[in-house]
Amino acid sequence: MAESNFVDYVKIYCRSGRGGRGSTHMHRAKYIPNGGPDGGDGGRGGHVILRGNRNYWTLLHLRYDRHILAGHGESGSKNRSFGKDGEDKVIEVPCGTVVYNAETGEYLCDVTEHGQEIILLKGGRGGLGNWHFRTATRQAPRFAQPGEPMQEMTVIMELKLLADVGLVGFPNAGKSTLLAALSSAKPKIANYPFTTMEPNLGIVSYREGKSFVMADIPGIIEGASQGKGLGLRFLRHIERNSLLLFMVPADSDDIRKEYDILLNELKTFNPEMLDKQRVLAVTKSDMLDEELMAEIEPTLPENIPHLFISSITGMNMAALKDILWEELNKEENQIKSDNTMVHRSKDMDNLRLELEDEGEDEDLGIIEIDEDDIEEMEDFEYEEDWDEPIKE
Repeated sequence: MAESNFVDYVKIYCRSGRGGRGSTHMHRAKYIPNGGPDGGDGGRGGHVILRGNRNYWTLLHLRYDRHILAGHGESGSKNRSFGKDGEDKVIEVPCGTVVYNAETGEYLCDVTEHGQEIILLKGGRGGLGNWHFRTATRQAPRFAQPGEPMQEMTVIMELKLLADVGLVGFPNAGKSTLLAALSSAKPKIANYPFTTMEPNLGIVSYREGKSFVMADIPGIIEGASQGKGLGLRFLRHIERNSLLLFMVPADSDDIRKEYDILLNELKTFNPEMLDKQRVLAVTKSDMLDEELMAEIEPTLPENIPHLFISSITGMNMAALKDILWEELNKEENQIKSDNTMVHRSKDMDNLRLELEDEGEDEDLGIIEIDEDDIEEMEDFEYEEDWDEPIKE
């Protein structure tokens, strides 16, 4: 089977540029025997910058570009000339990308808006030239600052799709059929489990030109938290959703039991997901008559809205849209736009297994040897304090 173009998990190596060193040049000109210091400052090293881009919907472009290297700053020169700044490296990522440190599992940043820029690694500042160190008693300093060193880090990037409603259910519960019935999305639909192997998004039209986004993820089964089926890797795509639509087919042996199993798997993945508003849809209800619906009704969870639907016949499709829209527009369900979402750092006990499952367990570090890094330290002086201004 051909590899999918939907990539939502990559590990890459990033390195910023080091700052250029300051110059120790002494001014020399005809008829000026003691020109004094005129060494310029070194240039700034390049930053590694993340930029949100709504035209990307996957991290596929980063799977084949694993080493992101910013440019180094150039050294200063005579006549107080500044060195050239290193070239910044901009990484375009889809909105909804979360970044973690691959070595420690620490959460680093989250890109949620188009055009949003975050400096992932700062380039080193350029060193000051000897012109800055001249004083009345030290008129010919023969030293300058070296540039600040570069930063390097191996990071994990996860894509978490941005949607309003997330569909949760067992395989063959009718999630893809519902998405196709309510939107123009065309997910793969078949009568065998795990037809959906990657998340799908659809825009659901509502009254008066209003709409909301619905996300369909591959089905989960009991024991998914232990790696059964497709595991829980796709649940990250509904972590941002403000509303979860649980889907249980009408021909299930025990609808309440299946709902509780799904709820427990979500709790295992992320307990905070239980704080989201939930709606229960009993699918394939065209097989039921009024009498059977009346018998099933008392067994359903009492604390959440529920509805009997059929995506094939269109039964209660309009009513489902009304319930979803009403729940979405409740004040407590509004998706916050002030980046108040709390991200958990990676569990280091499971991080290695996670990387192996995603096929991202290779070492991406590189060893870079540059002749400019090898310095004769004799008669070379460092200015250790970068924050204090230099007084003449």
